Amino acid sequence: MASSTFRLLLQLSLLLALLFLQNVHPATTSCYTSIFSFGDSLADTGNFLHYANQGPEARLPYGETYFQHPTGRFSDGRLIIDFIAQAIGVPLVPPYLAGPGDHGFRRGANFAVGGATALDNDFFRARGFDVYWTEYSLATQIDWFKKLLPSLCSSDSECEGIFSSSLFFLGEIGGNDYNEPFIQGISVDEIRTFVPDVISTITSALRVLIELGAKTLVVPGNFPIGCVPLYLMHFQSPTAEDYDPETGCIKWLNEFSEYHNRLLLDELGKLRRLYPHVAIVYADYYEALLSIFRSPHEFGFEKPFDACCGGGGVHSCCSIPCGDEGAAVCSDPSKHISWDGMHLTEAAYKAIARGLLEGPYTAPPMIRACPHVEQHVALLRNASIRPPAQAYSASV
Repeated sequence: MASSTFRLLLQLSLLLALLFLQNVHPATTSCYTSIFSFGDSLADTGNFLHYANQGPEARLPYGETYFQHPTGRFSDGRLIIDFIAQAIGVPLVPPYLAGPGDHGFRRGANFAVGGATALDNDFFRARGFDVYWTEYSLATQIDWFKKLLPSLCSSDSECEGIFSSSLFFLGEIGGNDYNEPFIQGISVDEIRTFVPDVISTITSALRVLIELGAKTLVVPGNFPIGCVPLYLMHFQSPTAEDYDPETGCIKWLNEFSEYHNRLLLDELGKLRRLYPHVAIVYADYYEALLSIFRSPHEFGFEKPFDACCGGGGVHSCCSIPCGDEGAAVCSDPSKHISWDGMHLTEAAYKAIARGLLEGPYTAPPMIRACPHVEQHVALLRNASIRPPAQAYSASV
C-alpha cells in the first residue's frame, strides 16, 4: 500500500514538474554553460580527498576504470554528475576545495563532500549520538557557494546571466544522516523522526539558491537503501517476508527511503507554487536504481548484490574496505552494480544518468532541455570513451 501510494505521488509530482517546466522563462530551458553541485560521496569529485588527504578512495583501484588513477571519487570511474556534465557539454565539475586552478569556477564548481550530511553535527550531538561525519554539512556547502559568488560575477546583470545558464544539482543529500544511526543500531522509528528535519534543511538550501537567482534546480531523492550490500549484510534476516521477492532487497529499509522521498516531493511541490518561474526538477534516483535491481541482466549486471571491491563478508562486503590491504577486486566492474558495498560502479551510475537524461526519471527528460544534448548522450552508450587530457580530477 505504501509503495503504490508513493508511486502515485511521484507520478503526480512529475506531471506538475512537466507543467512548470513548460511555463518557465526560456532561459531556464536553454543549454547550460555551467553546473554547481552539492551533496555527499555520491556526487563528490574530490573534495573529501583534498579535505582529508587520505583514505581508501585516495588509492587504486578507486578511479581505475575511467581516469585510471584515484580522483577522490568514491567509485571505479565517473559519477552521475560526470555523465550529466559530459551530456551537457561542460567540463567535469571541479571540486571546490581543490581551488580554482587555471580555469576558475565560471564553468561550475562541486561542493559535495564524502560523508556530508544535510543536518549539522550539532543536531546529532544534541541527541547523544557519536558523530563521525565531516563538518561539511549542506549549510557549509551553501556558504561556500556564497563566498564564491563575488569571483563569478560583479554586477546584477552578470550574475543573472550566470544563474540563468547554470544547472544546480542539490544532492543526493540526506543519506548520511541515516546511515550511521542505522549502523549504530538506532531504531527505524527514531530515525524516522529525523526525516522532517532533513527535508526542511534541503528545502531551506533550495530557497537560498532560488533567492540568490538560481533558475533550474535538480533535486535527487535517496536511493533504495534496502538494496545496498552494506545494509543487506548488516540487517540480513532469516525471514523471507523481510525481502522483496521481485528484487531481493530489504522491504522495510526501502520503505524508509520512500518515506524520505515522499516528504521531499511534498516540499518540492510547495516550492514550485511559491516560485512558478523556477524549474525545480525531481530526479528519481530511487526508481532509477530499483529498475536495475528488478532486471539486472537487461542492464548487463551479473552480480547485482556483490560488491566489486572489498571482501570478508556477505556479498563481498564489507569487513575489508575497498582500497585496503587484502581487499579483492573483481575483474570486470561493469558486471557489478555495487563498487565497494556502499557506492556504485561507473556502469551503474551511467545507467542511472541515462535514465535521468533520456527519461523516465526526470520530467521532462533532461535531454529535452538542450537541443544539442542528444548527440552527447550518444557518447554515454560508448563504453570505450576516454577522459579528455584536461579532465577536472584530483590525481594522487
